[in-house]
Amino acid sequence: QVQLVESGGGLVQPGGSLRLSCVGSGFALSLYAMRWSRQGPGKGRETVGTIFSDGRTLSEDSVSGRFDISRDVEENAIYLEMNNLKTEDTAVYYCVRLRGNYWGQGTQVTVSS
Repeated sequence: QVQLVESGGGLVQPGGSLRLSCVGSGFALSLYAMRWSRQGPGKGRETVGTIFSDGRTLSEDSVSGRFDISRDVEENAIYLEMNNLKTEDTAVYYCVRLRGNYWGQGTQVTVSS
């Protein structure tokens, strides 16, 4: 059974940093393209970035240079390192396995002073 569990969200001030984690179970995460997506208040879902099975990463323009995606094969996890956070980054962040369209439950990130 494929499961994805995100953690690491919280309240942070503008300019601050957070690191989100997504742990997978029921499959080897490193064999699949994985994505971080988010949904802000009153907004639709938005892709944040993708890490492919070969380790390549691709970030959306809105977060490029501020957010970084990484992977730990032994932990069967991916991470989203978020720096220089802005109020517009406030959203529920989801971990997604693209094949099969599996989503985690999400973790809330709130950027506010």
